[in-house]
Amino acid sequence: MTDFERKVYQIIVNLHLYGRNPTLNDLKRKTGKSEEDIRVAVKSLLMKGELKWDKQKKMWEIK
Repeated sequence: MTDFERKVYQIIVNLHLYGRNPTLNDLKRKTGKSEEDIRVAVKSLLMKGELKWDKQKKMWEIK
């Protein structure tokens, strides 16, 4: 996991603990990165199995 992926993952985990899903704007504001960079990091986390999206609950599942 790269440093940026770790940062995005930690933001998602922290907000998940409070029962929130971070929006793209939340991630852009907290990381200072572009939408494209964030999408690449999230896609990588999904492919590595670190994150999973629950379509029914509309929430991230943290591994």
